[in-house]
Amino acid sequence: MLGTCLDQVRKAVPLVHNITNYVTVNDVANILLACGGSPIMSDEPEDVEDITAICGGLNINIGTLNQRSIEAMFRAGKKAAELKHVLLLDPVGAGASKLRTNTAVELMKELPFTVIRGNISEIKTLALGSGTTKGVDADVADAVREENLDAAVAFVKDFAKKARTIVAVTGAIDLVSDGEKCYVIRNGRPEMGRITGTGCQLSGMMTAFLVANPGNHLEAAAAAVCAMGLAGEIGWKAMQSGEGNATYRNRIIDAIYNMEGKTLEEGAKYELR
Repeated sequence: MLGTCLDQVRKAVPLVHNITNYVTVNDVANILLACGGSPIMSDEPEDVEDITAICGGLNINIGTLNQRSIEAMFRAGKKAAELKHVLLLDPVGAGASKLRTNTAVELMKELPFTVIRGNISEIKTLALGSGTTKGVDADVADAVREENLDAAVAFVKDFAKKARTIVAVTGAIDLVSDGEKCYVIRNGRPEMGRITGTGCQLSGMMTAFLVANPGNHLEAAAAAVCAMGLAGEIGWKAMQSGEGNATYRNRIIDAIYNMEGKTLEEGAKYELR
């Protein structure tokens, strides 16, 4: 099932509009190409409505906010909603500053997001209206672990139900829920945390998975999370002596490029709760 979601991306070649941050914009574009999608980037308020109109999905990432990009997010988001396009929110660093937190909360209020994807601290901030993060990383105190997994699953299901959206929480253990079912995913490598942008890349790729799999959004979101984690595992195995995080970033993108649906189906590590 999850492997089919990747196959559908390669067949459909979905065009995804990304209003993402300038730290990771190139990597987001490349991973979209690697998975079979097609990226387009625009954060100019006078441009975004036209760009979103020709796409199938909109990925909004608040990692490097400014007043111009905030206006662009709302304008593009409203156009995407009007056209019933896929909408994804990546609330990078929500909880780290008032601007990030307030912007993410207002975007949630104004726009019908298909998926909200973030680390556990960011998601808790959106659920509670305030919180703490370690910059753009999850607060250690919030981390999803085996010993608090039941409570974390219950929290994510509850938030997804209240927000009427799919919630994807990524970390050492990933959780993807629509409020009824929850995928508990254990793909990935701890070394992925040494690369900036793996979460941003996942949000772009997940948007493509969602566009290519209409009516199957929960599985599509889970498939994207499994694919990214599996790429981290495959990329790490290919690392050579003397190579570091810059090479690892490229190996992850290469692993997505070469991944087949069958590879994802066989390598995905998940359970349903």
